[in-house]
Amino acid sequence: MTNNGGLLGPVTTSERIRSLDVLRGVALLGILLMNITGFGLVFMAYVDPTVQGGADGYNLLAWLINNMFFEGTMRALFSMLFGVGMVLMTSRMINRGGGIEVADIYYRRTIWLLIFGLIHGYLILWTGDILFAYGLWGLFLFPFRNTNPKKLITAVVVLTLIGVGLQYGKYSKLGEYKMQYEAAQSYSEGQELPKEVREGKEAWEGIVAELKPDKEKIVEDTESMHKGYLDLVLFLAPVNRMMQTTFNYDYNPWDVLAMMLLGIALFKMGVITAQLKMKSYLLMVLIGYGIGIPINYYESNILLENEFSILSFYESGLTYPFGRIAMSFGHIGLVMIFCKLNILGFLRNALSAVGRMALTNYIMHSVICAFVFTGIGFSLFGKLQRYELYYVVFAIWLFQLIASPIWLKYYRFGPLEWLWRTLTYKKLQPFRRK
Repeated sequence: MTNNGGLLGPVTTSERIRSLDVLRGVALLGILLMNITGFGLVFMAYVDPTVQGGADGYNLLAWLINNMFFEGTMRALFSMLFGVGMVLMTSRMINRGGGIEVADIYYRRTIWLLIFGLIHGYLILWTGDILFAYGLWGLFLFPFRNTNPKKLITAVVVLTLIGVGLQYGKYSKLGEYKMQYEAAQSYSEGQELPKEVREGKEAWEGIVAELKPDKEKIVEDTESMHKGYLDLVLFLAPVNRMMQTTFNYDYNPWDVLAMMLLGIALFKMGVITAQLKMKSYLLMVLIGYGIGIPINYYESNILLENEFSILSFYESGLTYPFGRIAMSFGHIGLVMIFCKLNILGFLRNALSAVGRMALTNYIMHSVICAFVFTGIGFSLFGKLQRYELYYVVFAIWLFQLIASPIWLKYYRFGPLEWLWRTLTYKKLQPFRRK
């Protein structure tokens, strides 16, 4: 690092933008609403309540509320804010006279996030880790730091439409497999099936086995989650590998990367820094929810009417990006209104503190839930109904909303934020407040 090293350190408290911290706090707490099913139930129960956890009464209501208002939106906000973080970090250092070392610092920071993601997934046992994806796709962000919002939004539209096109291709292919499977039923036992029919039948049966696991598979997976730490690492390793390879490349370019670019555009336009007039945010809420809620209702209705059939999940996925982006805009508008109003200051401060410690609090979700649900703790995996999982969510929310402001009274950063900054700048960062 050059002599500018002292000027190129981490952002100070006085330089922070409160609305971004509050929005990050909301996203961090909100993402646990979806992740909790991954912590407490088998893998496919995340999207399909008929697999485990209950699909009627309060359980169905819990699924419906999440699917209507929160599914994908908190992840979208989190991704947007990661993109904003890149712009803030690099532009601040460049304005202070930074040169090539700015790129060094940014890429070192991003590569460390990749490593955190590997540790989080494989060793802290959270197969739904997002840090690895942020580290990977964050490597592509640096060239976009000076791109104007119109071009960024154009890129978002293109990426989103590519994702929709790929989803339609999967939906069509799946429909063909099902037709071949049904055609195979018309052949008598022992009769040789045509190659196309046989391959389609086998493909469909494989998909059903994966997406609609039978009771024996569910019991087996649940028992595996009740074992000791090393057994858990080995059991979850294949899922982590799939999430960080196949899933990451099939899905995240049109999800994570697109939302990062959208976040940069909204930051440049002053949308997520509470710079617009109140009327603009009210309009944002009305339009966002006015578009998003009907789309999400349409998707939920497809699933309910078809009793959560496999094809219905792929069909509802065709409009998924549009509903989640619209709902995300509604959420942003609502949070910005909250930031501009002089009410509930204690809650605003608490959410801001949670957001400033987002990495620590995110990993804390996994640590707490590992002890609550797996065999290294209370072994409650698969034992709670879907709606009962939210008792755990609310308890974690309450703890983090209380603990985060207290911690930041005595320390400059959360412990993992401090570690990340120290590794990024290759210099021990001050930790305690004077």
